[in-house]
Amino acid sequence: MTSRREDPAPSRLTRAEGMEAVLAQTTGSFQERPADRRLAASFVSVWVHRMRDRDAPPVVITPDATIDLQWIDGRFRVAGPDREPQIETLPSGSTIVGFRFRPGAAAGWLGVPANRIVGERLDLGELWGTQARHLAGRIQATPDLTKLVGQLEEAIGAYMQDHRAPDAAMGFAFDAIDQGLPVDKPLVPFLLRTLHMSERTLRRRFEESFGYGPKTLDRILRFHRYRRLRQTSGDASTAVLAIEAGYSDQAHLIRESRRLSGVTPSTLADASSRT
Repeated sequence: MTSRREDPAPSRLTRAEGMEAVLAQTTGSFQERPADRRLAASFVSVWVHRMRDRDAPPVVITPDATIDLQWIDGRFRVAGPDREPQIETLPSGSTIVGFRFRPGAAAGWLGVPANRIVGERLDLGELWGTQARHLAGRIQATPDLTKLVGQLEEAIGAYMQDHRAPDAAMGFAFDAIDQGLPVDKPLVPFLLRTLHMSERTLRRRFEESFGYGPKTLDRILRFHRYRRLRQTSGDASTAVLAIEAGYSDQAHLIRESRRLSGVTPSTLADASSRT
């Protein structure tokens, strides 16, 4: 995790604070790996994003239906689920270590429903008070990134036993939506039938776990399904990939891409290809 790569040429997306904002993973160094086994019950992965040492641009964070516990500037913060693109300015040379919650796990671990933190970047102390300071106090400053991540994993792992288990039903629902339902299986009726819930209970559980209802989650995950297909499809046309991802046509994809990333699919693909 300590290796660095040459900074790619970031694609320009939108202006923020006098500089062009770029897709988050196209500037600096970004690496991700599966979470340590001590954390695997609640966290799916650990990632590290090191910003450029100089002139780090603002970054655009696209909604991806995830919630992260992050370590930045010597403190823990929570990055809630997003409905729309977020622009964030981080100091040049800063390092962010993120722990990505498993689908359905964040609410139980944090002790707060996801719909209370939609679009938020909150100091963990705002949710946990003194307990957050005790957790942060276990971390000793070190320039060695591997040691820092190890400390964070150990500290977070020590708190695992005190938190509610992930919502298994919501984890199943997330995976089913992420894979894409057949066209002959309407989303909400499928979930109601499969999970044996009333529509009111289903919506409440989704909002507690993900921050929004099934249709919003479906829209966000469909867009990321397209992005995965784009990365592995070779020369397949955008129109074909749009249908494979679950869009009605290419125009539908373009509208959703602008809504969720701020740019067209072609601009997004160009940015990703430079990473």
